Amino acid sequence: QVQLVESGGGLVQAGGSLRLSCSGSGISFRSKAIAWARQAPGKQRELVASITSGGSTIYADSVKGRFTISRDNDKNVVYLQMNSPKPEDTAVYYCAASSWNIARLQDYAYVYWGQGTQVTVSS
Repeated sequence: QVQLVESGGGLVQAGGSLRLSCSGSGISFRSKAIAWARQAPGKQRELVASITSGGSTIYADSVKGRFTISRDNDKNVVYLQMNSPKPEDTAVYYCAASSWNIARLQDYAYVYWGQGTQVTVSS
């Protein structure tokens, strides 16, 4: 059974930092592209970062230069380091696993999704 579990969410001040973790099991996690997405109330889900098994990354313009996606294939974990977050980054953050190993920022590329972790950025 495929399982993706996010952790590390919470309340952070604007300009601070926060690191999210995504632990995967039940799939060949280390061989798949993994992404982070977010959804704020009343807004569409947005893919913000993706990473291949080899570490190639892609970012949405909204987070480029502030967020960093990385992975530890030995531990089956993908991270999202959030530096200098802004109040508009407040959302539920999800990790997702693709069925292939290409970093993409389109929803349809991802077939497995976690339950999400809330991130709230205070001003």
